[in-house]
Amino acid sequence: MTPDVVFLLDVDNTLLDNDRIVADLRQHLEQQFGSACAGRYWDIFEGLRQELGYADYLGALQRYRAGLEGTDPDASRLLLMSGFLIDYPFAERLYPDALAVIARLGAFGPTVILSDGDVVFQPRKVQRSGLWDAVAGRVQIHIHKELMLEAMQRNHPARHYVMVDDKLRVLAAMKEVLGERLTTVFPRQGHYAADPANLARYPAADLSIERIGDLAQLDLASLPGLPVHLATAMKEQS
Repeated sequence: MTPDVVFLLDVDNTLLDNDRIVADLRQHLEQQFGSACAGRYWDIFEGLRQELGYADYLGALQRYRAGLEGTDPDASRLLLMSGFLIDYPFAERLYPDALAVIARLGAFGPTVILSDGDVVFQPRKVQRSGLWDAVAGRVQIHIHKELMLEAMQRNHPARHYVMVDDKLRVLAAMKEVLGERLTTVFPRQGHYAADPANLARYPAADLSIERIGDLAQLDLASLPGLPVHLATAMKEQS
């Protein structure tokens, strides 16, 4: 039976404080390898992000090491950085009430992680943070998730969707495709959400909230754009 609503949730800076993770990584790199090496890594990282369209922390590390092979006797020390990333305590970087929000949304319809990222580090992040289990393994990770909406709808059919994401660009692109079948929710968290250029460039979401935890208390039947029958059913279920 096709559910009335499916809730789609981004990860980085939506459920998980990725800015804090990056800050911790920057500090670790500078302490362990010095500012020059750290700067070189981030230059490679940004170049790779422009090339691939998503953040690839381990890919940047591999490219950095490849450039040092045979020229730097300490290049193997960079392998220690991969351990820092893989073993990072991601669960400690969940935003307050992130898991409570997933549980509350799940009372009204399936919850699905819809994220961008690489095929190694991003799934690891979702698993170790506890998000994978929170959505019962309903996880989709793509290079550009807003271009994979046909696959998303095949895997998770619904009459209506609610997308929660800190990037107005993604919300606007998904709205172009799904139209009235999508309600967009914009948590104003992280550096993308605080960038005045992004706020000015893209249309506003259907609903803006200050923090993801606000969804734990919000009257979900009042979400903008819900079909009348769905809003009524959610109100009765509350």
